[in-house]
Formats: sequence, C-alpha cells, structure tokens
Amino acid sequence: MTTQWDDFERRMYELKDLEGVIGLLGWDEETYTPSAGRAARGRQTGTLEAIRHRWLVDPALQDGIAGLLADETLDATKRVMVQRVERQARLASRVPESLVKRMAEARSTALAAWQAAKAEDDFVSFAPHLATVVGLLRERADALGSDSGDPYDALLDEYEPGMTEARLTPVLEELVAGLVPLVQRLTEEGRAPDASFLEQSFSDAGQWDFTVRVLADLGFSLERGRQDRSAHPFTATASEDDVRVTTKIVEKQLFVSIFSTIHECGHGLYEQGFDPAHARTSLAAAPSMGLHESQSRLWENQIGRSLPFWRRNLPGLREAFPGQLDDVTPEQFFGAVNRVERSFIRTEADEVTYNLHIALRYELERALLSGALAAKDLAGAWNEKMQAYLGVTPPDDAHGCLQDIHWAWGAIGYFPTYSIGNLYSAQLLAAYEAERPELWSDVEAGDFARLLEWLRAKVHRLGHLYDAEDVVRRATGEGLLVRPLVEALEKKYLPIYGL
Repeated sequence: MTTQWDDFERRMYELKDLEGVIGLLGWDEETYTPSAGRAARGRQTGTLEAIRHRWLVDPALQDGIAGLLADETLDATKRVMVQRVERQARLASRVPESLVKRMAEARSTALAAWQAAKAEDDFVSFAPHLATVVGLLRERADALGSDSGDPYDALLDEYEPGMTEARLTPVLEELVAGLVPLVQRLTEEGRAPDASFLEQSFSDAGQWDFTVRVLADLGFSLERGRQDRSAHPFTATASEDDVRVTTKIVEKQLFVSIFSTIHECGHGLYEQGFDPAHARTSLAAAPSMGLHESQSRLWENQIGRSLPFWRRNLPGLREAFPGQLDDVTPEQFFGAVNRVERSFIRTEADEVTYNLHIALRYELERALLSGALAAKDLAGAWNEKMQAYLGVTPPDDAHGCLQDIHWAWGAIGYFPTYSIGNLYSAQLLAAYEAERPELWSDVEAGDFARLLEWLRAKVHRLGHLYDAEDVVRRATGEGLLVRPLVEALEKKYLPIYGL
C-alpha cells in the first residue's frame, strides 16, 4: 500500500530529475548548442520549466506536504526534506506559469544577444533584451513578494534565503570601508610584484592539460564529472554523478583558465560531495549561493593563490610550457598571482579588489530593478561606478557592462552572494587551520584530501539539512563576519607589497 511519504518521495525524486535535465540543457546551451538552435533551446527549456512549475503547484503535492508536516511521527531528516520542498512549492505557487515560460524564453534570447553584443562591443543591441529581462524580473519579484515589501529582497531570497537588503547593505559597506584604504595603500605605497614573465602566449593545449591535472589533483572526480569550455565559466549538475564544470582559455592570459578552473572546481567538489543518502532529495543542494561561492572562493583564493600551492604546481606548469617559465621561482609566481590592480574584469580581479566589483553591481542591479536606472543607460552608469569604486574607466562596454552573463541570465540578486561567499570562505579556512596548523605543509605536498574531507564533513555532506549561516556557525562558531576576510587580506598582501 502506498503511503503519504511514498507518494511525496516519488514526487521529490521526479523533481530532482527534472531539475537535472533543465541544468543539462542550460549547460549544453552554453557549450555546444549551435547558434541557430538557440530559439528552439529556449522553447524547450521554457516547456520544462513550465512542467516543473506545474508539478510544484499541484494541489495533490500541497495536500501531501500539509499532511506530512502535521504528522508528529515523521523523523527529523524527512521533515526537513518536506520543508525544503514546501518552500519551493510555496514560492512557485505565487508565480504564474505563463511568467515562468516567458522568463525562460526571454533568458535564452537574451543570452544569445549578450554573447553577440559582447563579441562585437555593442551594448546598444543588447539593451532591449536586458530591459525585457528586468521587466520580467520585476513581475517575478512582485509575484513572490517579501516581508519587507522590497522587490529586491524577493529576488535576493531566491539565492540567499533569509538575507535582506537591510542586512546586506551594512555588511557590504563595512567590507568596502575595509578594502578601499587597503587597495589605496597597496597600489600607491607598495612595491608591485613583477609579472612581466606572463607577457607571452601560452598554448591552448598546454593550458587545457594543466587545468585538467589541477582538477583531479584537488579531488574533483573526472569519473563523476567533466570539464568543457564556455564564454563565462560555470558549473552545472545533471545528477550527483554527473557534474559539469567549464573554463575559459585565453592564450595571452594564463591566469584566466587556471583560476576559472579552480573556482569551478570548488563548486564541483561541493556538488560531488553531498551525502549519498540524500541523492535525488531536496537535501542534495547547497542552502544558499553564498555558501556555494564560499567553496569556489576558498579553493581559488585561499588555496590556489597561496605560495605552498605554487611550490607544488609550478613544476607542472613548466612541463606544460617548456622553456617559458624555467627561470621563474615559486616566490615570483606567487607574487604575480597576487598582484593587486585596479582592473576592469571581475572574473580576473585579485582578491583585494574583487569585492569592489561586487559592490558596484549590487548598486546597479538594485537601481535597474527599482526603475531608478533604465537598461539603456546602464553603460554610462557602469563607467561612473567603476571610476568611483576602482578609479578606472573601461575602454569599451565589452570590458564594462557587457562582461558578465548574470543579468542576461535573469540573475538579479546573485552578485552579492560572491561577497558573502568570500566572507564565509575566510571564516571556514581560519577554522580549519586552527584545527590543523599543518595545512600549508599539506598543500605544498599536494595533500588536499584532509582539507576536502573536513569540508565534506562540515559543509558538503550536510547539504540543505541546515540554513547556510547555521552551517558556517556550526563549523566556525560564528555567523557571517567581515573582519576575518579583511584581516586575512592585510596579513597576506602587506608583506607581498613590502609594507
């Protein structure tokens, strides 16, 4: 006899499978879909998104959820599974299916327009598509609603549940206040490390082989995942045993591929690390994008930009590019890796300036959503904010407002999660290092297994059993803080710059 739990479990599994297929379509769209197939892909994704929406608002599911939540005998883990699906269903029930489908189709069209506009440095051609996406996001925000009545909170909550603009703004302001004087001191008083040895071409094949080697070295299973290429690196999960990461290779910019790969590896390790007992359930997910970003930023910045990491990996890089880096020492490479610059591109930014790029986007996307900034005026506003936050003005829109895929993707509310992730990553690594002071000896020896296993136990295997800040608090003893990151950056960068 089928029980209420059996019926819910079947539906939960089906939802997870459907989300995996939607993710796979999105991955294919950014990697292998031919340009002429974009429109059809948008329709296909729209159809599947509508089916997923229909599934979530099904009255039978709603009744089943209510019955299970009222069952006092339901065990604690199953109860959390039901609560996670209840949240999805509750939010879905507020958004009309027609809007879900229109959003999916508009997003696909906007992505194609963004790629063409970026390649041709033609923001004017992209602006109408951005306006359409932002208009649909306003509709979505209004439909979702929020306790504060702020439309931005409604969208932010989709990526960082429980976070609000009222709480986030002071956090980012404190972070900016700590970073601006540090950037000023480093760039105006310090001695910048030499990076002239990077001013050469590094073969596509050499970069690819090295990044695949690093992926495996850090613990990413290539039997349960793969790496491909895309205009903007990302991670997509089809299932717990099929995690796709992408990288970007630029022959005259060696660090783009290396740190794109390490960044996405962090995401991929998280996706491969959920508890197998939670497979196909609502618990096999990160509780927030901020926590997800903490994993990518921890591996990319704290580990990948460390001196022990390059003592370990520079020999392999020399093998990949014979004769090009033979005279470079690990210390010199470490300095170049950590060169602080007031640069144009967020994904290529150093640790110190990176969050200033996020603060800029946070301001602009709130203005776009509120209507204070029209999509057609974004380029000018972007350049003004770049000058205000970083003291530089992009030479063109490809290096300015067209550099990121997120708004074309319809991801307003996502950018702040990068800074939240940076903050969480500093807290997590400090907690691990306090437990294992031999961390950096491990890294230099290429032993990443201990750190990965700690992250598995403290973060990955928990999945969505707890909220994001609770996960961090359980691992570190404290919730979201700004101080650990600023102090870690000062401790690392002042000596590099001779200060």
